[in-house]
Amino acid sequence: MSRSSKIHRQYFDALETRSADERASDLFQRLPQQISLAKSTIGYCAMLTGIDSEDITSLEALGQLPVLRKSDLIKAQQESPPFGGFTIKQPHQFAHIFQSPGPIYEPGEVSSDWWRLGRFLHAVGIGSDDIVQNCFSYHLTPAGMIFENAARAVGAAVVPAGIGQTELQVTVAQDVGVTAYAGTPDYLKTLLNKADELGVTLGISKAAVGGGALLSSIRRYYAERGITCLQNYATADLGNIAYESSSSSGLIIDEHVIVEIVIPGTGDAVAPGEVGEVLVTTLNPNYPLIRFATGDLSAFLDGQSPCGRTNQRIKGWMGRADQSTKVKGLFVRPEQVAQLVASHPEIEKARVVIGRENEIDTLVVQIETSSKEMDRFSDLVLRIFRLRGTVDLVEPHSLPSDGIVIEDQRSFD
Repeated sequence: MSRSSKIHRQYFDALETRSADERASDLFQRLPQQISLAKSTIGYCAMLTGIDSEDITSLEALGQLPVLRKSDLIKAQQESPPFGGFTIKQPHQFAHIFQSPGPIYEPGEVSSDWWRLGRFLHAVGIGSDDIVQNCFSYHLTPAGMIFENAARAVGAAVVPAGIGQTELQVTVAQDVGVTAYAGTPDYLKTLLNKADELGVTLGISKAAVGGGALLSSIRRYYAERGITCLQNYATADLGNIAYESSSSSGLIIDEHVIVEIVIPGTGDAVAPGEVGEVLVTTLNPNYPLIRFATGDLSAFLDGQSPCGRTNQRIKGWMGRADQSTKVKGLFVRPEQVAQLVASHPEIEKARVVIGRENEIDTLVVQIETSSKEMDRFSDLVLRIFRLRGTVDLVEPHSLPSDGIVIEDQRSFD
């Protein structure tokens, strides 16, 4: 192992193998400063009015703060371009400004593993002896630079390939001796197939993938070709959230974020092990996002990873929490389901099921309750959703714990 690889190994392992108490102490000692930074921004000053930063020293205290949703960020950016007033530095002080679909604008830097994906590449086994073919886009969107930044953090060289020109990419990979791949899960298979077609043998043995589902079938395909392929969960706003290790046993949460899983449409934590929406608080001092709603569903896993890393794990991507959908011309949103549950003490849980009969939308509101008085709940449903629907009273604890609060069963084929 090279000296550089040893340095990287020591740096990452020192944080990844901490005890839960050490980790919590570190994160919640740093959190008040992050809250203070957020309060100093135009974007957060109104949201966090009356909050004493020094009081936010636990997960319970953090859970009392408001949730910032991507839709809120997009609206703020329209009113105060380009970052909505949520960054500490001015736009011209960042190295890069990216645009993602939305549109939404994100800042970026070129040094210090700014998005923290170096930890992920290290888990894949990528280091200073590797050349990474980076097949994420470098055009406007940030993924290319995110993975380049990560490769620099672990000392690897980078071929900034971007996407497309598959035959040329195969030629380059062979000519320069590429040993690792970064890109979407499927595109590596496209490269390998093209190499087979050309009679070329590539030296890729490691793959760091993101931006799409890593199906078990494609993982097996890579394994059969001698390639270790691991996935991570990151966003342009937050950087690394969680990542796989060699154990492929869930996704290990990054060391510089605080992750909560909440009931969709609320900021309230789900019961242990239940599916809910992922909220992330990042300790990035340049871009202090607090309780930022990813819109993704996941669940915490019990125990620790067999690889020896000690942080909490999540199951990975399990769908979208933003289940808003239009019924009879009106949107039904998760926030309305949460409002229904909160509006009556006898309602324990609710789920909206949308169907279609005789070319007409139908709405059924399933309510977990011990009460049998239908009328009181029918009036609530009409007032909150502004739609007439069927109310179905079900036994407590009978609805699925899958994070879905709006189930759209319609088919428009």
